[in-house]
Amino acid sequence: MADQRDHIPEWLCSSEDYRPSSRREAFVTKNLLQLSSLLGRFRLDGGRDTHFSPSAPCKLLLAGACILLTSLTRNYLFVLVMLALVLVRACLLPKDALARLAPAAALAGGFTALVMLPAALMGQGSSMLWLATKAVVSTSIVLTVALTTPTAQMTGALRAIRVSPTIMLAVDLALNGIVRLGETAREVLTALALRSVGHNRSKTASMGGVGGVVLLKASRAAQDSYDAMRCRCYDGSYQTGEAPRPRAIDALWLALLACLVALFLYLQKVV
Repeated sequence: MADQRDHIPEWLCSSEDYRPSSRREAFVTKNLLQLSSLLGRFRLDGGRDTHFSPSAPCKLLLAGACILLTSLTRNYLFVLVMLALVLVRACLLPKDALARLAPAAALAGGFTALVMLPAALMGQGSSMLWLATKAVVSTSIVLTVALTTPTAQMTGALRAIRVSPTIMLAVDLALNGIVRLGETAREVLTALALRSVGHNRSKTASMGGVGGVVLLKASRAAQDSYDAMRCRCYDGSYQTGEAPRPRAIDALWLALLACLVALFLYLQKVV
């Protein structure tokens, strides 16, 4: 046994003492992985419809009217009223839907405030506050409609208001494509993390490699969609489900919208 040990190299007899770098590889896992997770949130779930919810076409009409009134108002009190209504509606959302709405609305308001920061430094602080609040209200309204309306009803509502089938097809393909690309980026990042040992010194190369894979995947998906549409002799039509029927509760929501319009006209006169 001793003779055999003499023929074994000394480095093979020594015990392993691997100590990973103190600077852990967090670039991929904390930055790009969060980005891919954010892309995955574009997925529209089944929605949560209740007995008090209006029909999908009425919901789109209400959302569009509220966003339009919020954008046109010259009285900040009306913006605060809309913000209060949005917050009340957000409190009634499920926890997972609220977790998706709150960060997006806060990000929209913060980005708008950042863009308007030069105006605030020049003495126009009210403009920054106005636009940031309007961005929060508008973003919250759009996300509330998206999170509480089933996808099939959404496409049916777009069909009811005579939206072009080509636009509906483009939106549907875009949403599905964003989700799939997010999943592709997550898989590539997971593979990169599993193959990385120690500290990665070329973060730019890692980001470029992941971005290149996602870009190639997007190009291939676009070409496959184009070939499939040609093989099926696509003529510009897009088959959707039947348009949702009006509900009795729609009358109440339209009455509330009329009250909101009356408040908007009244506050416009007292500016």
